[in-house]
Amino acid sequence: MSGPLDYQWEEERYTDGSKWRFLEHKGPVFAPPYEPLPSKVKFYYDGKPMKLSAPAEEVATFFAKMLDHEYTTKDIFRKNFFKDWRKEMTSEEKSKITDLNKCDFTEMSDYFKVQSEARKQMSKEEKQKIKEENERILQEYGFCVMDNHRERIGNFRIEPPGLFRGRGDHPKMGMLKRRIRPEDIIINCSKDSKHPKPPPGTKWKEVRHDNKVTWLVSWTENIQGSIKYIMLNPSSRIKGEKDWQKYETARRLKKCVDRLRSQYRDDWKSKEMRIRQRAVALYFIDKLALRAGNEKEEGETADTVGCCSLRVEHIKLYPEIDGQEFVVEFDFLGKDSIRYYNKIPVEKRVFKNLQLFLENKQPEDDLFDRLNTSILNKHLQELMDGLTAKVFRTYNASITLQQQLKELTSPEENIPAKILSYNRANRAVAILCNHQRAPPKTFEKSMQNLQTKIDAKKDQLSDARRELKSAKADAKVRKDEKTKKAVETKKKAVQRIEEQLMKLEVQATDREENKQIALGTSKLNYLDPRISVAWCKKWNVPIEKIYNKTQREKFAWAIDMADEDFEF
Repeated sequence: MSGPLDYQWEEERYTDGSKWRFLEHKGPVFAPPYEPLPSKVKFYYDGKPMKLSAPAEEVATFFAKMLDHEYTTKDIFRKNFFKDWRKEMTSEEKSKITDLNKCDFTEMSDYFKVQSEARKQMSKEEKQKIKEENERILQEYGFCVMDNHRERIGNFRIEPPGLFRGRGDHPKMGMLKRRIRPEDIIINCSKDSKHPKPPPGTKWKEVRHDNKVTWLVSWTENIQGSIKYIMLNPSSRIKGEKDWQKYETARRLKKCVDRLRSQYRDDWKSKEMRIRQRAVALYFIDKLALRAGNEKEEGETADTVGCCSLRVEHIKLYPEIDGQEFVVEFDFLGKDSIRYYNKIPVEKRVFKNLQLFLENKQPEDDLFDRLNTSILNKHLQELMDGLTAKVFRTYNASITLQQQLKELTSPEENIPAKILSYNRANRAVAILCNHQRAPPKTFEKSMQNLQTKIDAKKDQLSDARRELKSAKADAKVRKDEKTKKAVETKKKAVQRIEEQLMKLEVQATDREENKQIALGTSKLNYLDPRISVAWCKKWNVPIEKIYNKTQREKFAWAIDMADEDFEF
């Protein structure tokens, strides 16, 4: 693969808005059919074994597989699950099973644990067989032909049925995600291609030929009613180009950001309330990398907000607190129900405006009552072609990474220490974007294991140092070649162990600092990969220390394009 410019991208741009002329693929791979449980594995109701009909049993197994998860203890999850499970029961089962608390899924749960252990214990040959079968399916279903290119497809397998989890405290958690059948599927391909065939005895919902879109397959899922798509893999030409353009737009913002900043600062004094609100919201989006926040269907989803949809109850104003003036305290649930909490000093003008916006309002009223996302984005579009609130987030994330890397990387560090510096720069961005995660369940355990390794390494080091000392004493007396050599060998051993210890200690620091921060989201979506590629080239850090195989495929365009002098 080579840089976007000789990707033959130019020849393929269609001016009429179409994305392709020819598209051929095999369609999706469906989830395997349900395999009933062996008769020895029993479900108990009110202490008595009970044989379930296949549809009811299948849904019961979804719950059994999650038995150890805290989800199954949550009231809303249990209530939604029970309601949907009853819909799958026969009338006889329905009349019997009336209380989820009397259901005993333990045997099912234990059976699945044993299965999962057995999979881990498989022989090399068995694992190899599965690997080969997966590779065969990938070669057959995992590629399509779009115009003259064989392109890799992203997610060509359809999700199996199961229980909906949602993120945060989602009101629909525990509901049944139905099995997707051929009759639910819309296929998109070109008229002159070999159309995908549905499984024998079934038919597609529809086959269409829409070359204004890039998806190959779509269906509607039953829980949120959202449309799901099968698209090209991130490493494909069309996705790579889109990615590249996204970062180029953010780089264009860099050229005019000072002008925009001075404009929104002037707008804080505007005679019109709507302009003031727009300017304060823009300041938050720029300074705090907040999401714009879209208006959502009432009651359908968890109550999450972004900048434009903030309510009075989400902020508190402190003229002075902790020795700082004009402090705003934010506390709200953002995307995926992740809490955003931040106390931040703002400029006096912003503070005064916020006091004004809060006047005579109830906690549930909108903070920016004259503003919504589309008004804001329309305004941004006028300031710069292609500018939306999201571009600010991409721009601020990327520029932060670049500045942090300059500050944190020091030439004398070894590679593990340089990678720690890189991860620290990436963490600064993740904190800016509020990408949090719950500390991994195994965190304490893995930290203990690492500490044990560190302690052992320290003992090894003091042994090695002792040996070096006695070898030196020996050499003073003997003064022959053999003892000289022994000193050199012992010296090297000490250095080697010192390096290994340093590597382990760096790893521990890295893990500790990373406990509650998710680095992946910003790395994949907000950071221009060329910054990382240039940094690797400049400091001779192997690129695979920063990007794994999948990420290297996604960012192939950047790895080819960027040299060590690249500036965002």
